[in-house]
Amino acid sequence: MISGKVWKFGDNIDTDLIIAARYLNNSDPQELAKHVMEDADPEFVSKMQSGDLVVAGENFGCGSSREHAPIALKAAGVSAVIAKTFARIFYRNAFNMGLPIFEVKEADRIDEGDTVEVDMEKGVVINKTKDETYKFTPIPEFMQELIDCGGLINYAKKVINE
Repeated sequence: MISGKVWKFGDNIDTDLIIAARYLNNSDPQELAKHVMEDADPEFVSKMQSGDLVVAGENFGCGSSREHAPIALKAAGVSAVIAKTFARIFYRNAFNMGLPIFEVKEADRIDEGDTVEVDMEKGVVINKTKDETYKFTPIPEFMQELIDCGGLINYAKKVINE
């Protein structure tokens, strides 16, 4: 179960808004985390707390295919991203980096400041603030293993060591 406070963003949040290109000369996740969502909300990192969730509209993670975007979100303490839809390359990169993401068609019903819980097994988001429940297609078992291991590299290490 994932639970936290919501930070809300709109449609077409591209990877440059998630982590600006000017920071891509650094691959340290903790350094990237200091600047996550900076161009969308300059105060985001100082306002959010570890475990909080990002909720957005359509096409979250569009733009370039940089893996830095899900790395920065995860390193900043974002526990998951909920959006109406995700850009396909971001979708795959998020799982490869171990960042849980969920496509929820009612994402626009969730407001900034709401507290939500995500039950990955049941495929539901529970908006505790509004006492509403939204369904999503549960994550396939293999993709859930990537999340549980913290990403594709850690999953591969586990398989090799078994």
